[in-house]
Amino acid sequence: MSDGTIYGFQAHLSPEFPSQVIIDVTEHCNLACVHCPHPEYAKTNKWTGCHLTLAIHNRAIDEIATAGKGICQYVRYTANGEPLINPSFLDMVKYAGQRLDHCSINVTTNAKSLNERRALALLNAGVNVIDISLDAFKPETYARIRKKGDLHKTKQNVLQLLDLIQQGDFETKLVVSFVRQPLNEGEADDFEKYWKHQGVHFVVIRRLHSAGGAKTEHVKPETERYPCLYPWERITLAPDGALHFCPQDWEHGSEICSLAGTSLQEVWQGDVMQALRKAHLDSDFSCHRFCGKCPDWSTTRWPCQGRSYSNLMRELVPADLLAEGAFA
Repeated sequence: MSDGTIYGFQAHLSPEFPSQVIIDVTEHCNLACVHCPHPEYAKTNKWTGCHLTLAIHNRAIDEIATAGKGICQYVRYTANGEPLINPSFLDMVKYAGQRLDHCSINVTTNAKSLNERRALALLNAGVNVIDISLDAFKPETYARIRKKGDLHKTKQNVLQLLDLIQQGDFETKLVVSFVRQPLNEGEADDFEKYWKHQGVHFVVIRRLHSAGGAKTEHVKPETERYPCLYPWERITLAPDGALHFCPQDWEHGSEICSLAGTSLQEVWQGDVMQALRKAHLDSDFSCHRFCGKCPDWSTTRWPCQGRSYSNLMRELVPADLLAEGAFA
């Protein structure tokens, strides 16, 4: 059994409410990245092509604004699709900006369709962090990794966004990210140097993960298994309105229930999450097949284990947006 003093609720992790709520607003994507399961997933009967509705989204935001106040630190629009494809997405972030004054609003996008109108809408809504996934320095590398994409056009969208932030004196922070993989080997340093020179607020060089076990060849754990951070930190609202305990779930293996008829708080404190946490602490996944086959626990870091997403956000986001006691 794992050491409870190391793994469990601590620092910004609360048993009352998730410190991160991941909102996945669509199953659609306008790219076909080689390290992502989406191209294969979209061909299966699990893919429905649905978008999260504005009504369900707003219900979740209302709860975060009340029950999650002072606990939830981040609402993150990210997961298995490209958020800007959802026709209601700009209305969603506008509503979140109006209701949430206690936690950061973060948007992850590939920026392919991030034109000036959409960029200004995100900035005017009060989005705190925009994280743009690029994964390449050279155009030819980008074309091989981010299929259906054009680095020249995407780069112009990113630079335009940066100009808008600077000219409008917005507090929004711009992050660009690079996932290390065989096709972009040797480009990370040039990528980081270029984007820092352009004035982005942070460059993230990420490790490749398996997307919840969908790409198991990407991750080979080198240490003895320890509990995954996610069951203590975050919950995901999927495009169909279901709640999942894993943000990297492509096969609905982490689905708990529909948000309709329940609440984020009830699920977070409920029997399913309690049993899941116990399974991770005991390393007994006999009743949790999805977690048992996933190697991505090794890519998560607990507060005591070094740099994590939360550490990065502490550097970028105003302190008054974060729950007291975080990052201790």
